[in-house]
Amino acid sequence: MASADLSFITLVLNASPLVQLVMALLVLASVLSWTIILDRSRRLKKARSEADDFEQHFWSGGDLSDLYRDIDRERDDPRGEAAIFHAGFREFARLRENPSVEPMALVEGARRAMRVAMSREINALEHHLSFLATVGSTSPYVGLFGTVWGIMNAFHALGNVKQATLNLVAPGIAEALIATAMGLFAAIPAVVAYNKFANTVQRLENRYDDFVEEFSNILQRQAHVKTRRR
Repeated sequence: MASADLSFITLVLNASPLVQLVMALLVLASVLSWTIILDRSRRLKKARSEADDFEQHFWSGGDLSDLYRDIDRERDDPRGEAAIFHAGFREFARLRENPSVEPMALVEGARRAMRVAMSREINALEHHLSFLATVGSTSPYVGLFGTVWGIMNAFHALGNVKQATLNLVAPGIAEALIATAMGLFAAIPAVVAYNKFANTVQRLENRYDDFVEEFSNILQRQAHVKTRRR
């Protein structure tokens, strides 16, 4: 008796249309996940590097007005802490031109501007992370659906034969289990990457939040100095 061909390609090609659709969706989800993983990995690495560079310049003791002008001149679209600093200092300078604005109003206005800029930066860092979470949580169930459907078809085919043999059952069950394997193949990297990226974004958010408070304290001192000189 000839043995059944259980090669991967043969099993996929001989699978039922619905199981093939499930496999195609899982392959597409995996490809998109890896595209996002590579993109977010580069972006978050760059965000950490940009934060390190900016903090080195910020705490070097230079004039903040010069730093603001440098960012304004060199970067059309500043990112990370540079964007937060740029938004806060711009609002502080704008409000300071009005002599009637109280020192605390100066600081609060700058802090609100920085919070808005910080929210935009965090949203940009979290871009597409929800897709990784969705793939990680749903792919195993999509694969399991394909497996259940394939096994149902395999046992349904046994009803048309008088004697069931392993050669008759094995291909159907094998092709069904491929769907489960593909679901796990799509889900595991997505889950690992999502947890890693979410942790990195949280650390950057805490870092940005600390900078907002530290810079607000600096602006508060400058606002009171400006008030005493009036």
